[in-house]
Amino acid sequence: MAVSTISPSASPQPKNPVQRILGLSWPWRITLGYLTIMLLLPVAALIAKASTEKPADFWRIATSPVALATYNVTFVTALIAALINAVFGVLIAWVLVRYDFPFKRIIDAAIDLPFALPTSVAGLTLATVYSDNGWIGSLLVPFGIKVAFTRLGVAVAMIFISLPFVVRTLQPVLHDMEKEVEEASWSLGASQFQTFRRVVLPPLMPAILTGVALGFSRAVGEYGSVVIVASNVPFKDLIASVLIIQRLEQYDYSGATVIGTVLLGISLLILLAINLLQAWGRRYEL
Repeated sequence: MAVSTISPSASPQPKNPVQRILGLSWPWRITLGYLTIMLLLPVAALIAKASTEKPADFWRIATSPVALATYNVTFVTALIAALINAVFGVLIAWVLVRYDFPFKRIIDAAIDLPFALPTSVAGLTLATVYSDNGWIGSLLVPFGIKVAFTRLGVAVAMIFISLPFVVRTLQPVLHDMEKEVEEASWSLGASQFQTFRRVVLPPLMPAILTGVALGFSRAVGEYGSVVIVASNVPFKDLIASVLIIQRLEQYDYSGATVIGTVLLGISLLILLAINLLQAWGRRYEL
C-alpha cells in the first residue's frame, strides 16, 4: 500500500497573490519591485493617460495623416538601418575577431563610441559631416545625393547609433566558434562561400537577430541625433519621437500619450516577431 509522502501537518500553499509574493526569496522580491517601479508603472501610466481619450478620438489622433507619416518614417527607416547593420555588423565583427592588424584595439574601442557620445553631439557631428559643405556631403552633392536634413540623414543617424549592438552581440559568439570546423569543411571540398553559408552563418543567426532587435529598438527610440540631422518636416522626415515633443510643446498631453501608446504597441509587436525569429534561429545553435 502506497504511503503518502506529504506530512499531515504541512500547511497548504497560500493562494493570496500578496502572500505568494511575500513568500518569495529576497532576490525575487527585489527583481519584481524594481521591474514594477522602473518598467510596469511607467507603461501603465502611459496607457492610462491615453485611455482618457474616447475611442473615436484615440483612433482619430492615432491615424491622423501626420501620425501615419511619422510611423512610416520611424519604423521603416529603423528597420532598414537594422538590416544594414546586420550585414556590415557581421563583417566588422568578423574582421575584429579573425584578423590582427595595426590599431586594432583603437578601432575596436571606437565601436563603442555611439554608446558614450551624447546623442545631440552625434547629431551635430553627422549634420556637419553630411551637410552640402561637409567632408562627405560635398562629395555626394555632384551626384544629386543630399543626406543632411533629409530622410536619408535620419537613416544615417539610426545606423550610427545602433551599429554597436550588432557588433558587440556577435563578437563573443565568433570568439567561441572553432576554426577547425571551417577547416574541416574546406577539406571536404566546400568553397569559402559554402562554408560561410552552411557552417558559419547558422550558429550566428540567433546572435544576429538579437543584435538586429536591439539595434532596431534603439533606432526607434532615438531622438537627440535625429532631431538635429533631420529637417523635422511633416510628411518628409519627421519621426514619431519628435512629433511627441511637438505635441507636448503645444500642451497636447493626451495627443502625445496617444502617439506614444501606438509607438509602444507597434514596437512590442515587431519585437515579438523578432523574438519568434530568434526562437526559430536557435535550432541552428551548435
